Amino acid sequence: MNATRAIDLEDTDGLLAADREGLLRAASSAGAQVRAVAAAADEGALDSLRADDRPRSIIWVAGRGTAETAGTLLAATLGGAASAPIALASHAPPWVGPLDVLIVAGDDPADPALVGAAATGVRRGARVVVVTPYEGPLRDSTAGRAAVLEPRLWVRDEFGLSRYLAAGLAALHTVDPSSSIDLALLADELDAEALRNSAGRELFTNPAKIIAARISDSRVALTGDCAATLALARHGSSVLLRIAHHVAAATGLADAVVALRANSESGDAPSSMDALFHDEEIDGPLPDRLRVLALTLDGERTVVAARVAGLNEVYLIAAEDVPEAPGGIGGSGGLVGALAPGGAARAEQQLAVLAVRLEMAAVYMRLVRG
Repeated sequence: MNATRAIDLEDTDGLLAADREGLLRAASSAGAQVRAVAAAADEGALDSLRADDRPRSIIWVAGRGTAETAGTLLAATLGGAASAPIALASHAPPWVGPLDVLIVAGDDPADPALVGAAATGVRRGARVVVVTPYEGPLRDSTAGRAAVLEPRLWVRDEFGLSRYLAAGLAALHTVDPSSSIDLALLADELDAEALRNSAGRELFTNPAKIIAARISDSRVALTGDCAATLALARHGSSVLLRIAHHVAAATGLADAVVALRANSESGDAPSSMDALFHDEEIDGPLPDRLRVLALTLDGERTVVAARVAGLNEVYLIAAEDVPEAPGGIGGSGGLVGALAPGGAARAEQQLAVLAVRLEMAAVYMRLVRG
């Protein structure tokens, strides 16, 4: 089964022919989505957020799916450094007022929770940002009284995380110009990641294809060791289920470590030596293996690696882990331009890159299965 899948993943023409729904193009659109948000901001879409005083709080009210995930990523990565606290909510909080910025994000302009939150925000004088299709009840309740970042490029919700993330970053930069957020640079990094994962790139140099090949025949758990990577693991689990129809658990790294150690001690998990000398005709099929993809930020990598040391079937996945193609294309150089003072890409940029990688891995699994 593995050999067949590997050949399929190497078959560029076959993959493109199987992609009748345009999934690869949608998964590769993250950079374009970010540029669309940046263009809207440059055109003045967020000018109504500007004020002499910094806001008391930034409230992210989200619908289901990627909009909610983007809010969690923003709060986890920027909440400690932003000039105002970032609060996540499913409805407008009762204390919202003129000192607050309220961001309403989702894909359904008729969602009662989003419509109610936006209406409450404008009624109480908050600075409101609408990050949804601007139509229907949402438009009726906020017309002329809210900043609007509606989507300029339509993609399925599974691939919309980058747009919501960019919208949040643009809003944060508008209310706090001192924050160093460069959407153009983020778009470039996402385009570079999509290129690294393109169908024409060979399996051993393609991070998304490597993930797809690694998990296609195994039980899988995506893990994170902090709020941001755990939210990303849940996003990966969601896209694998919705796109590839592949079930993968999303959990904290500690839970996966406990499960792997218990398997190892009970002898239920085959060792690498057992797998090497195993003959299915004589020994029967190997028991299902649990493979753990440990999503990690650059700053946490050393700690995470130490926690999983000695455990088989654990693979650390970081944004900078890019196999180099012949001719020097690839490697970790794609993130050099996004380096923060500590020497690594900003956390939100790393997370966005990993999200694209997981989405494209899910697409490859879907195309291989037909």
